[in-house]
Amino acid sequence: MNECLSNISDEEAALIHRYWCAANYLSVGQIYLVDNPLLKEPLRAEHVKSRLLGHWGTTPGLNFIYAHLNRVIRARGSDVLYVCGPGHGGPGMVANTWLEGTYSEIYPLIGPDEDGMRRLFRQFSFPGGIPSHAAPETPGSIHEGGELGYSLIHAFGAALDNPDLVVACVVGDGEAETGPLAASWHGNKFLDPAYDGAVLPIVHLNGFKIANPTIMGRMADDALRQLFEGLGYEPFFVAGHQPGAMHPLMAQTLDRCFDRIAEIQQSARSGSVSGMPRWPMIVLRSPKGWTGPKEVDGKKVEGFWRAHQVPIAEARENEEHRQLLETWMRSYCPDQLFDEEGRLLPELRALAPDGDKRMGASPYANGGRLRRALHRPRWSDFAIDVPAPGGAVAEGTRATGRYLAELLRLNEEARNFRVVGPDETNSNRLNAVFEATDRAWMEPVEPYDENLAPGGRVMEVLSEHLCQGWLEGYTLTGRHGLFNCYEAFVHIVDSMFNQHAKWLKVSRELDWRQPVPSFNYLLSSHVWRQDHNGFSHQDPGFLDLVVNKKSDIVRVYLPPDANTLLRTVDHCLGTHNRINVVVAGKQPAPQWLTPEQAELHCAAGVGIWEWAGTDQDGAAPDVVLACAGDVPTLETLAAVDLLRTHVPDLKIRVVNVVDLMTLESRQDHPHGLTDADFDAIFTTDRPVVFAFHGYPYLIHRLTYKRHNHANVHVRGFREEGTTTTPFDMTVLNGIDRFHLAMDVIDRVPGLSQTASHAKQAFRDKLIAHKLYVREHGEDMPEIRDWSWPHATAAQNGD
Repeated sequence: MNECLSNISDEEAALIHRYWCAANYLSVGQIYLVDNPLLKEPLRAEHVKSRLLGHWGTTPGLNFIYAHLNRVIRARGSDVLYVCGPGHGGPGMVANTWLEGTYSEIYPLIGPDEDGMRRLFRQFSFPGGIPSHAAPETPGSIHEGGELGYSLIHAFGAALDNPDLVVACVVGDGEAETGPLAASWHGNKFLDPAYDGAVLPIVHLNGFKIANPTIMGRMADDALRQLFEGLGYEPFFVAGHQPGAMHPLMAQTLDRCFDRIAEIQQSARSGSVSGMPRWPMIVLRSPKGWTGPKEVDGKKVEGFWRAHQVPIAEARENEEHRQLLETWMRSYCPDQLFDEEGRLLPELRALAPDGDKRMGASPYANGGRLRRALHRPRWSDFAIDVPAPGGAVAEGTRATGRYLAELLRLNEEARNFRVVGPDETNSNRLNAVFEATDRAWMEPVEPYDENLAPGGRVMEVLSEHLCQGWLEGYTLTGRHGLFNCYEAFVHIVDSMFNQHAKWLKVSRELDWRQPVPSFNYLLSSHVWRQDHNGFSHQDPGFLDLVVNKKSDIVRVYLPPDANTLLRTVDHCLGTHNRINVVVAGKQPAPQWLTPEQAELHCAAGVGIWEWAGTDQDGAAPDVVLACAGDVPTLETLAAVDLLRTHVPDLKIRVVNVVDLMTLESRQDHPHGLTDADFDAIFTTDRPVVFAFHGYPYLIHRLTYKRHNHANVHVRGFREEGTTTTPFDMTVLNGIDRFHLAMDVIDRVPGLSQTASHAKQAFRDKLIAHKLYVREHGEDMPEIRDWSWPHATAAQNGD
């Protein structure tokens, strides 16, 4: 394809310049003004906000890019999603969406006239208004700019399986210094031009962050060129500060980039070229605070870090500053941009694209509009046959892998589901997915490689940040996915999880934001089975972070076996506007419930396992043994077995919790049990010994309002671990069957005397265990070979 280099006319360049000035004017007005939006009278103190909040420095560059992308969209009919990476570019995004009309359509009170402009200015960084970042409230945005580092990851996630989309991602030079952003450049190794859209990175170098120069801003062009070429890109440079030269150069550069993207995609889709292409990118150098005041109080502002936030800090109380602000705003010639009623002049309105082609109205930025339900197989078709509780042994995640493989097949044509993970799909026993697809890979493939191919639907890279960001961008643009990860290292994305949860929380409060598919975690290789990894891999604390979030957003599931895991994953993949966290082991383990039982148990979220307890005669139990998590469930049932043998008259109730949020009060979480139901299950006055997958304090947090909370005793991970046997790991943390059984003896009135012999036997077993594992390097046969007595009896025909 021949490149079509644009030589825009002086007239077109002048119109784009005026449009850019309009966006800059609106951006300054949002930071400073509460009234007199068109400056129809001299600026007075009462026209200026009492608290000046916002950020100017990066905004004019963002406005410059937006205006030029509008030209490309109108000329080519392209679908462009604008991802605003610089953290404080909110004024520009709001200004541009107001200019194109999207803002007033979504928020009718902010009309396209003088009164609407006044309201636009007043609401910015104002109580009851909008944040200073490109937040969920901002049309056209899928990216919260408040925390830096994730823009380019989101952009690649949005481009996956959206073949007609170009994601223009502006990367600030401050953001470029973060670890996640540095890794994000490798997204080009996974983007397949035959199936996916394109990402056009635009590195916005204005030289400074909050109070220091930026690294890339001080690098020479030759060094930057070598860096980005080494990363696999074709960089184009646009640099300067004179608008008369910058507008034609930017227009020409964007046309070259869009031509190159079209050429890459056409070659890949026709089959004439394969392998990883060299995608274009732009390095834009412009002054920080471009077109703003050159100096304030004799100190440099434009082109320096003082332009970062509010360049004129005392415009309300200082008349000289206020006059400087008025001169600055009038330099944009508002009377040549807006008519007497405050409406953008017709020749400038004509520069914005129409309808959904407007970047603020793009359905890709409101992904619920594009959301299509997954075609899900029947999970029960992949269930484990469980003839009796404990009567089968299976790997839970392996069964889930078979389910996911079929789901990938059913949605192969739609291409709306992906599995992401940090090189752990095989390790987490999900490898059946490779019977249905490959790992996405655009670099060379060697003959001995396995499951690497362009078009693969499993994304593996040894960066939890990239996995999280890809799936966020993918789900926010309307598609579905699953992030599988080692439990201990999902902590790496704690902050990203926080930001995504906040985004969903605010989005749910906006009627115009359509629901997007849920973000689903499957955490395996968990704290209780790290036989060869040790203490560094033992941390269940992600659950504590998750439950801090608003109840409308988060769900936590701890399925005890393969069938409950299958049912839980199937349920999560059918939800929207949620973050679902599922924790399940991958090791061979006893299976407890049939598919039918798993369906009922998971639907309830918590339940009494009558087959395991000894309180079936309708009398109140002496003790409740509760459990949440696969290993805690195993140890709880083993403790019940011990107590049945040693204290046969004890009435035991066994309660298993799949949905952790059922423990919370109904008034605090929609899944929470009512007080009456909680009391019926856990009693109001009997001791409750609770074996929990995570840190014990979390159970107390969730149940502190319950009537029987004072009697709840929780055992869980207490920060003890090492490379050791599976059972020794539970002993180190006191969650093993012997400690649980001794807790019952200590807490049930009267047992401390009558069952002292049993307690002594349990203590002796713990001593024997310690000696045995240190001599043999494995658990005692009676631990390794233990099975639930009912399963054994059923299989023997007793």
